[in-house]
Amino acid sequence: MRRRLAGVCLALACAASAGWAGSLNYCQSETELAVGVQDRLIQVAGLVKAELDRSGQRVALVARSGLALQRLDQRYSHAGISLKASGNTPWSVRQLYYACDAQRPRIFDQGMTGFVLGVHDAAEGYVSIVLLPDSAALALEQAALDNQQALQLLGALYSANAYAFGQTYQNCNQWVAELLAVAWGQLPASDHPRQEAQNWLQEQGYQPSVLRVGWRPLMAVAALLPWLHRDDHPTQDLHASQFRVSMPQSIEAFVHARLPAATRLELCYTERHIVLHRGWEPITPGCQPSDGDAVTLLPRLIPEVFAPANGEASP
Repeated sequence: MRRRLAGVCLALACAASAGWAGSLNYCQSETELAVGVQDRLIQVAGLVKAELDRSGQRVALVARSGLALQRLDQRYSHAGISLKASGNTPWSVRQLYYACDAQRPRIFDQGMTGFVLGVHDAAEGYVSIVLLPDSAALALEQAALDNQQALQLLGALYSANAYAFGQTYQNCNQWVAELLAVAWGQLPASDHPRQEAQNWLQEQGYQPSVLRVGWRPLMAVAALLPWLHRDDHPTQDLHASQFRVSMPQSIEAFVHARLPAATRLELCYTERHIVLHRGWEPITPGCQPSDGDAVTLLPRLIPEVFAPANGEASP
């Protein structure tokens, strides 16, 4: 049975359309993926783990797509650290999640299959893998496996659109960014580790993603949902109807700029195929393969839908 955990980094999608707000009640009801979709995502997870094993590395930065964020120019919504030496199972993803039952953020180690299943899209989804040079990889592995260190960076309050340089709230991707700072910045022990990590990120030129809502009334949606907040954002950003937030895209851009030798793989799926692409250029929207991409064809299945876990018909 899947844990009552909500990947509410995805809640940023409501900023693109107020009408989406009703779909963000993750903790009120769970949905179950159709069997064909599960099989497809399990195959994707298998390919991800095979590529990680083939890489010879022991750690990777991974991200997955979620709710449609294309209107905010974001393909990926949720990032974590995949660890071969995880005490859970090899290549489990250490990540920050919002625990619905406890109503607080927690650090959670999730198997790669479960992580990929969180894409939760029947038609099209994406997974990104960033592999690091040896020295950077070793430092990140050590930091990520240090339970005390991981928990010291865990904020007390969750916000899906947390301001990237504030300590009031934290989102899942901000925890990853701050962990990178601790791993690579050799930061001294501090009573305020998050502040030190954010200071280092700013000094190193980290640029959070700018989510331009574009219509000020939609900013009010943040006041209606428990996972979105505005009180931590600079006044000038609110006046400009935008949020500066850590997202997988901004984290990967920072890693690429800091570590040019880092490499990236991207996988996507549709109902017809799985595509494996190598390189920093993203896969063409629609999961369209380019020259050199590996394509795995999938059997044609009966059209699938998402069904609520309680078996009731979808509206």
